[in-house]
Amino acid sequence: MKERKLVGRSVARREDPRLLSGRGRFVDDIALPGMLHAQFVRSTVAHGEIASVDLSAVRRVPGVVAAFTADDLELGDITAQLGRPLSEYVPTAMPVLARDKVRYVGEPVAIVVARDAYAAEDGLEAAKVSCTTLPPVTSEEAALAPGAPLVHDEAARNTLVDVSLFATDGIDEIFASAPCVVHVESRTGRQNALPLETRGVVAHWDDREEQLVLQTCTQVPHQVRTVASRSLRLDERAVRVVVPDMGGGFGQKCVVGREEIAAAAAALRLRRPVKWIEDRKDALSASFLAREQHYQVRAAFGTDGRILGLDADVVCDMGAYSCYPFTAGIEPLMASAEMPGVYKVPAYRVRGRAITTNKAPTAPYRGVSRPQYVMVVERLFERAARELGLDPVEIRRRNVITDFPYTGVNHITYDPGSYLESLNLCERLVQDEGWYEKQAAGAAEGRHLGIGYACFSERTGYGSTAFAQRKMQVVPGFDISEVRMDTSGAVTVTTGTMSHGQSHETTMAQIVADELGLDIGKVRLHQGDTDRITYGWGTFASRSITVGGSAVRLAAAKLGDKLRAIAAARWGIDADEVELTDGAARRRDDTSEVLTYEDIADIAYLRAHLLPKDIEPGLAATATFDVFTDGTFSNATHGVVVELHQGTGQVEILRYVCVEDCGVAINPQVVEGQCRGGIAQGIAGALFEQVTYDDQGEPSATSFMDYKVPTAHEIPDVLIHHLETPSAFTETGAKGAGEGGTIGAPAAVLNAVNDALRPTGVELDHTPVTPETVHRALNPEVAS
Repeated sequence: MKERKLVGRSVARREDPRLLSGRGRFVDDIALPGMLHAQFVRSTVAHGEIASVDLSAVRRVPGVVAAFTADDLELGDITAQLGRPLSEYVPTAMPVLARDKVRYVGEPVAIVVARDAYAAEDGLEAAKVSCTTLPPVTSEEAALAPGAPLVHDEAARNTLVDVSLFATDGIDEIFASAPCVVHVESRTGRQNALPLETRGVVAHWDDREEQLVLQTCTQVPHQVRTVASRSLRLDERAVRVVVPDMGGGFGQKCVVGREEIAAAAAALRLRRPVKWIEDRKDALSASFLAREQHYQVRAAFGTDGRILGLDADVVCDMGAYSCYPFTAGIEPLMASAEMPGVYKVPAYRVRGRAITTNKAPTAPYRGVSRPQYVMVVERLFERAARELGLDPVEIRRRNVITDFPYTGVNHITYDPGSYLESLNLCERLVQDEGWYEKQAAGAAEGRHLGIGYACFSERTGYGSTAFAQRKMQVVPGFDISEVRMDTSGAVTVTTGTMSHGQSHETTMAQIVADELGLDIGKVRLHQGDTDRITYGWGTFASRSITVGGSAVRLAAAKLGDKLRAIAAARWGIDADEVELTDGAARRRDDTSEVLTYEDIADIAYLRAHLLPKDIEPGLAATATFDVFTDGTFSNATHGVVVELHQGTGQVEILRYVCVEDCGVAINPQVVEGQCRGGIAQGIAGALFEQVTYDDQGEPSATSFMDYKVPTAHEIPDVLIHHLETPSAFTETGAKGAGEGGTIGAPAAVLNAVNDALRPTGVELDHTPVTPETVHRALNPEVAS
């Protein structure tokens, strides 16, 4: 690996001057001549058969230009597939606009297009949708009950996924003979990813290019192109997806939404630009949600505290439909495959199910099941430590993986990490700040302080092999990059990943600049344009630097080889006698011999007759990268100190410590931003956020008055300490850093809350832990 000059440094984010000065360009900033505005008529019932959709009055509303139902647009459905038998996976078609049936409150039934957004909203009020109401299915218990109403007729017992991936022989005997068996049953609240920028699209037909152009905020532009072209029955060449600046995604935008396709269809039909911007009410109630999961898990331990076996049943409420391309299997398959995590679990059995209910559908959200199963496993270790009389950190020490590579009972091979080192350092940092003494002093004063830890890994760098193991019919994995130098010596790099706040314009440029010995100001990144980018899987699962950055480095290295070859030919020496530094090629034996990149580009483009016959004109190189192992594993330990206020039930986080190892940190400042943002979202899930429904399937949290989002006041300062175990499976040595903060926070916070509750004899295993929950635990006489 080349000597690092920029990689590993906190280079200032190159995006910030544009974004912080208001010069960013987001979807809602786009205005095209003759542009119309769209809104959606949405179902007001959770479950019903559509008798009629009458839009005649809508079309008479002043300013309304058109209104379309599913029958008017005749669009193909969105169907996500797994290559599994029907006993394991039931595919369900998601119509772009509901046709015969509605399956959740907020499901789009028709699209109204008007001269402005106000007229479009007026048009919605004139729509008449008649439905025969059916009994809604609003909970796991209702979905699985004998004789329950079916959300989809083809999905018996409302089950979309039912897979038992692992079952170690003799596991029942292990539990029967184990000296210590502990149980945890946990439920986690349904959440919204809440990107600052809601979903949106501007679609228009380009006559010159004969293309339908969608400018939209998506993490997966090429997948949007594929679905749009198939649904609209166009060649993919005839669809172009362009992503401007994007204000967050967190996974909610890594699936293909229905509204974007419907707006594109309206633009195609009307041959006028159509804009749709999701309002916050729809974003909270009708957009893709996440997280609602139920775990029943038991663990067997020996008297020495070593785990002997893990037995789990996981049920994930995926809402009304499978998301494209990941399917309803995304959460139960993730939990089933990776639950053993950082621990040496010798025996494992798991059943993972995805159920369908009359709620908005589920998409991946930062961490995808890992915040939930890590929380459950960490609760098991806490409970075992108490029953065995062991220190909760010590029991983890005895069980974390220390010898690498390690192949687990789940058939996953873990690359080297710092599991034990991060655990030890996190505990020491908490000790050194005197929190154990403060806890004891607080107890003497009648205060409830608690200290909790969570030790976990974050699987990143998922390649085609890892996704193929899930039997996905659409198999993400590889990435493609092109690095191109112009006649001025400046470089343009493309990536198939898609930034939505992670500083790709900075980190990718650091990689290229280091590889070519170039000033970072000479490097420009292109992303999020299906006509400019050969192909890409977008950004999710912390793949941007691990996979995308590796492709970028390989392409830059290829371009570097060509620069060296041209310079070597001019000097009549071998290419390995040429080095690239400070924007020029130099002879290793005589550094006074210099060809600047402008000189070389001049030959490559403007005087190509001077090139040797075996060197083609131009300066461009393309490379692909895939991970053909089980990926790479970042790891971390989080330590949290909380205080419970008995009078109000409020949980106050006094201190948060994070020791993380994501391999080579391309830009430590960016990594810290990822950690802090992820931790904030993890705390939100642990203590605040939850989407609930009444018994008729009506969502209760349709504004920020009801959906409790933490502010800067509730999020503590975070002490972050970096360890570095480079990955052998990526070109930069980097591992992913996008999801770790969210993965560890719920477990660490919940363990700290339970430590504070220990004198009361009460334990909490469900999240969010609200003030009401804590108040009832601390004041049982009031609750009674």
